[in-house]
Amino acid sequence: MNEIPLAIPAAIDNAPSDPLDELPVAYTETNIQGAITRANRQTRALHSSHSGELIGKLAWELMPAEDQEMSRAAFRAAMEACVDPPLARRSIYTSSGAFRMLELHRNLIRDADGKPTGMRVVTVDVTEAHKAKEEAQRARLWLESVLAAISDAIIVTDALGFIRTVNPAAEELFGWKAEELTGKVIEKALPMLSYLSDDKKLARFTMALDKPARGVATMLGHARRQVRVEISSSPIVDKESGFTTGVVSVMRGMEEAGAQAKA
Repeated sequence: MNEIPLAIPAAIDNAPSDPLDELPVAYTETNIQGAITRANRQTRALHSSHSGELIGKLAWELMPAEDQEMSRAAFRAAMEACVDPPLARRSIYTSSGAFRMLELHRNLIRDADGKPTGMRVVTVDVTEAHKAKEEAQRARLWLESVLAAISDAIIVTDALGFIRTVNPAAEELFGWKAEELTGKVIEKALPMLSYLSDDKKLARFTMALDKPARGVATMLGHARRQVRVEISSSPIVDKESGFTTGVVSVMRGMEEAGAQAKA
């Protein structure tokens, strides 16, 4: 993870030299009571908003008030169980008022008999990665809402034909749930029995990898029910690389195959 180390204010960088000061991440050690016994330069920079010396402070006092009890309980539980605590994330506010998300990598310090005498913590600033993940999740939820609002059936595949996205209208049209189709090859999940188009192209979903394609198809839905659809497919092209990464197909249901004959 390529995070940019925090700048270290000169005003707080006057502690005795420590080999751990060269680390690009924050490093802290505590005793068995949770009091800080060692803190490198990145730790002091990260918690510069706390008044006074960090040495002697309880580790959870550096956390926001709402997280302190959780941090204290997690520390005590790790000491009692003699087990390294799992990876955790905590939030803090810096002296400049900026919000930072921290990832805590912790393991116990043990004596010669293997009994815990404290804990060492390596803290990694993952704020930017956390923001990017949240933005990606918001974008995904927004796209899902947009697709759900469209009345036509939409199926998105990757360049190899594996189904990636199925909107509710497609579920209703073909009788399959999205989770039953996602990850399957579209030509096997929704076989195409016939396809008519002006250019007489071969009836394959990959035909839209090069350029848009339109036609009328008869496909097999759930329980091998024949579904006749107008289908319009277009390639999905990555704007940066120019490579085709998939195909989006918009389908509008017509009468079921054979319905008129029965009538």
